Amino acid sequence: MKEHVFGVEKGHGDEIVSWIIEQADSTDLKLKVKLSGSLLSTPSFGDFELFLISDDSLPVRKLILRAGKRLNVKIIEGGYKEEARILRRRKSDYAKVLKGDKTIGHLELETPRFGTKKWIVKSEERR
Repeated sequence: MKEHVFGVEKGHGDEIVSWIIEQADSTDLKLKVKLSGSLLSTPSFGDFELFLISDDSLPVRKLILRAGKRLNVKIIEGGYKEEARILRRRKSDYAKVLKGDKTIGHLELETPRFGTKKWIVKSEERR
Protein backbone atom coordinates (compact mmCIF):
# COMPACT_ATOMS: atom_id res chain seq x y z
CA MET A 1 0.00 0.00 0.00
CA LYS A 2 1.45 3.39 -0.97
CA GLU A 3 1.88 5.70 1.99
CA HIS A 4 -0.24 8.85 2.04
CA VAL A 5 -0.08 11.08 5.10
CA PHE A 6 -3.47 11.56 6.71
CA GLY A 7 -4.12 12.00 10.39
CA VAL A 8 -6.87 12.44 12.93
CA GLU A 9 -6.91 13.85 16.46
CA LYS A 10 -5.52 11.44 19.02
CA GLY A 11 -8.21 9.18 20.47
CA HIS A 12 -10.50 9.30 17.42
CA GLY A 13 -8.53 7.04 15.04
CA ASP A 14 -10.64 3.88 15.28
CA GLU A 15 -13.88 5.86 15.04
CA ILE A 16 -12.77 7.75 11.88
CA VAL A 17 -11.32 4.66 10.17
CA SER A 18 -14.47 2.60 10.76
CA TRP A 19 -16.68 5.47 9.52
CA ILE A 20 -14.57 5.90 6.35
CA ILE A 21 -14.67 2.14 5.62
CA GLU A 22 -18.44 2.06 6.16
CA GLN A 23 -19.01 5.02 3.82
CA ALA A 24 -16.62 3.64 1.18
CA ASP A 25 -18.51 0.34 1.14
CA SER A 26 -21.86 2.11 0.74
CA THR A 27 -20.56 4.21 -2.20
CA ASP A 28 -18.69 1.32 -3.87
CA LEU A 29 -15.23 2.88 -3.45
CA LYS A 30 -12.43 0.30 -3.49
CA LEU A 31 -10.52 1.51 -0.46
CA LYS A 32 -8.22 0.07 2.20
CA VAL A 33 -7.78 2.13 5.36
CA LYS A 34 -5.76 1.23 8.44
CA LEU A 35 -4.15 3.00 11.38
CA SER A 36 -0.38 3.13 11.03
CA GLY A 37 0.21 3.12 14.77
CA SER A 38 2.41 6.22 14.75
CA LEU A 39 1.73 9.59 16.36
CA LEU A 40 2.54 13.04 15.04
CA SER A 41 2.88 15.75 17.69
CA THR A 42 2.54 19.44 16.92
CA PRO A 43 2.93 22.25 19.46
CA SER A 44 0.01 24.29 18.11
CA PHE A 45 -2.52 21.66 17.04
CA GLY A 46 -1.95 18.74 19.43
CA ASP A 47 -1.32 15.04 18.76
CA PHE A 48 -2.55 13.17 15.69
CA GLU A 49 -2.83 9.46 14.88
CA LEU A 50 -1.65 8.76 11.33
CA PHE A 51 -3.52 6.37 9.05
CA LEU A 52 -2.77 4.82 5.67
CA ILE A 53 -5.08 4.91 2.66
CA SER A 54 -4.71 2.86 -0.52
CA ASP A 55 -6.17 5.55 -2.81
CA ASP A 56 -5.43 9.28 -2.99
CA SER A 57 -8.16 10.39 -5.38
CA LEU A 58 -10.49 13.37 -4.99
CA PRO A 59 -13.53 11.32 -3.81
CA VAL A 60 -11.39 9.76 -1.07
CA ARG A 61 -10.11 13.16 0.09
CA LYS A 62 -13.70 14.45 0.20
CA LEU A 63 -14.72 11.40 2.22
CA ILE A 64 -11.95 12.08 4.77
CA LEU A 65 -12.98 15.74 5.08
CA ARG A 66 -16.61 14.70 5.54
CA ALA A 67 -15.57 12.27 8.29
CA GLY A 68 -13.76 15.05 10.17
CA LYS A 69 -16.72 17.38 9.81
CA ARG A 70 -19.23 14.70 10.77
CA LEU A 71 -17.36 13.64 13.93
CA ASN A 72 -16.12 17.19 14.74
CA VAL A 73 -12.39 16.38 14.95
CA LYS A 74 -9.23 17.90 13.46
CA ILE A 75 -7.89 16.18 10.35
CA ILE A 76 -4.48 16.32 8.67
CA GLU A 77 -4.76 16.13 4.90
CA GLY A 78 -1.33 15.43 3.42
CA GLY A 79 0.06 14.75 0.00
CA TYR A 80 0.97 18.26 -1.08
CA LYS A 81 4.46 18.45 -2.63
CA GLU A 82 6.71 21.37 -3.38
CA GLU A 83 7.01 22.42 -7.01
CA ALA A 84 10.80 22.45 -7.21
CA ARG A 85 12.23 18.98 -7.71
CA ILE A 86 15.30 19.13 -5.51
CA LEU A 87 17.12 15.95 -4.58
CA ARG A 88 17.38 15.81 -0.80
CA ARG A 89 18.46 13.33 1.82
CA ARG A 90 15.10 13.57 3.54
CA LYS A 91 11.64 13.16 2.06
CA SER A 92 9.27 16.06 2.72
CA ASP A 93 5.52 16.49 2.50
CA TYR A 94 3.15 19.38 3.12
CA ALA A 95 -0.20 19.03 4.88
CA LYS A 96 -3.24 21.09 5.82
CA VAL A 97 -4.80 20.93 9.28
CA LEU A 98 -8.59 21.13 8.97
CA LYS A 99 -11.38 21.59 11.49
CA GLY A 100 -14.67 21.03 9.68
CA ASP A 101 -14.49 22.93 6.37
CA LYS A 102 -11.92 25.45 7.57
CA THR A 103 -8.16 25.22 7.16
CA ILE A 104 -6.67 26.16 10.53
CA GLY A 105 -3.01 25.63 9.66
CA HIS A 106 -0.28 24.16 7.49
CA LEU A 107 2.46 21.66 8.33
CA GLU A 108 5.76 20.79 6.70
CA LEU A 109 6.58 17.17 7.46
CA GLU A 110 9.76 15.22 6.83
CA THR A 111 11.06 11.68 7.16
CA PRO A 112 14.31 9.93 6.21
CA ARG A 113 14.39 8.39 2.74
CA PHE A 114 15.75 5.15 4.19
CA GLY A 115 15.23 3.45 7.52
CA THR A 116 12.32 4.26 9.81
CA LYS A 117 9.46 6.08 8.12
CA LYS A 118 8.36 8.13 11.12
CA TRP A 119 7.12 11.59 10.11
CA ILE A 120 8.21 14.60 12.14
CA VAL A 121 6.99 18.20 11.96
CA LYS A 122 9.66 20.45 10.48
CA SER A 123 7.60 23.64 10.62
CA GLU A 124 4.01 24.68 11.17
CA GLU A 125 1.88 27.74 10.56
CA ARG A 126 -1.39 28.72 12.23
CA ARG A 127 -4.00 30.58 10.23
